[in-house]
Amino acid sequence: MEADDLGVVPAHAPDVPGVIDLIARVFAEYRFVWDPLTEVPDLLAFDRHYRGPRGAFFVVRRKGRVVGSVGVERGAGATAELHRLYLDADLRGQGRGRALVEAVLGWCRASGIAHLVLWSDTRFDQAHALYERMGFRRTGARDLPDDPNQTREYRYERPVDPAVEAPGGPGATGPSGRPLRSPRPGA
Repeated sequence: MEADDLGVVPAHAPDVPGVIDLIARVFAEYRFVWDPLTEVPDLLAFDRHYRGPRGAFFVVRRKGRVVGSVGVERGAGATAELHRLYLDADLRGQGRGRALVEAVLGWCRASGIAHLVLWSDTRFDQAHALYERMGFRRTGARDLPDDPNQTREYRYERPVDPAVEAPGGPGATGPSGRPLRSPRPGA
């Protein structure tokens, strides 16, 4: 196994073409219209969005090919936004998505970020289940106007430190209507 095989590693601007190829594969899987200029303008200005201390980006590689990605960008105050969590279909459900999100949470802790938010297409059910298992709470929804994919997104958020109560408070429910709970230690 190569050193970069399936581990989460920091990404840099030269990784952008591989990340764009990964996202294109996921868009094809969902039969979404793919236009990088519209869909990933942040990646086309990678350093402005993801170079420290403004943000960070992480990838998973298999035999040198980018097969997983996630970014984080500092927002207002002590908030950051998670972006671009994507995994090739054959790697989902194996803990790599969790590892990518954990890398973002680690960056947030090291950067003094207290709160993490994200927006996710409503059709990404597996990602939503992961977010909820990791203590995120769904707190809103929005439609993207003039989007060729007719995108509707859910907003998720959680405190970086899971001991702090996330927005929604006790009794909040996820899209399934099930109660949301803080993650178990070591989960």
